[in-house]
Amino acid sequence: MLASRTLTTIKVLHTAIWAIIATCIVAIPFLGLAEMYVCVLLLTGIVALEILVLATNGWRCPLTNMAEQYTGDRRANFDIYLPLWIARYNKLIFGTLFLVGEVVVLIRWLGLLS
Repeated sequence: MLASRTLTTIKVLHTAIWAIIATCIVAIPFLGLAEMYVCVLLLTGIVALEILVLATNGWRCPLTNMAEQYTGDRRANFDIYLPLWIARYNKLIFGTLFLVGEVVVLIRWLGLLS
C-alpha cells in the first residue's frame, strides 16, 4: 500500500514538472515572436536547468530512478502520467520543439522575421 502511494506521488510530481517544462518549451517561440526576450531568457534558463539535471543523471530523470524502486513495470510511462507514445518519444519531441523555438527566437531577434 505504501509503495503504491509513493509511486503515485512520484508520478504526480514527475507529471507536474514535465508539464511546466513542456509549457516553457511551447511558449518560447510565441514569446520570441512577441519580442518578450526577457521572458524567453527566463524560460530558456528553466529548460536549460532541466537539461543539466538530465545530463548529470545519464539522460534520465532522477524521479525515474526513484520510481523504479516501487514497481517492476518498465514501460516508457511507468513513472509519469503521459500516454505511452509521448513518454516514449518525449526527449525527441520536446528537444526538437525546443531547438526550433530557439531558432525562431534568434531569427526574430536578428530582425530576419518581422
